[in-house]
Amino acid sequence: MPGWVREGVDEYLKRFGSAFRVSLVEIDAGPRTGGAARRAIEVEGQRLLAALRKDEYVVALDEHGTEMTTAALASWLDARMRDGRDLALLIGGPDGLAPEVLARSNFKWALSKLTFPHALVRVVLAEQLYRAHSMLSNHPYHRE
Repeated sequence: MPGWVREGVDEYLKRFGSAFRVSLVEIDAGPRTGGAARRAIEVEGQRLLAALRKDEYVVALDEHGTEMTTAALASWLDARMRDGRDLALLIGGPDGLAPEVLARSNFKWALSKLTFPHALVRVVLAEQLYRAHSMLSNHPYHRE
């Protein structure tokens, strides 16, 4: 990832402090030589599924998923935190997530109807999680 992506994600992750533990796990993308997008999606899907733990609540970031307002995201995040299960938020490669990954997901979330580059999604996701968490902790970061 470009430096600006790492810097942006790191900035929001450090803002959580010890109140909210977040880790980033990168899964290697499947090879796309010779226009082999279908095979790449399959390989990426296998790698993602292998990295998941059985008890995790899996969220697939998917353009066909549910869109949420910031307040709805905060409420959803609060419910997930009360549930006590670890969250695994999955960002697919440039060609999307494998059908098996979508089937394994407990929730499909669309950040927007717009299409974003993979790198930008990381930063937007980190910021939105921080924003929702700040609402739950009555921090003044989010303004309505």
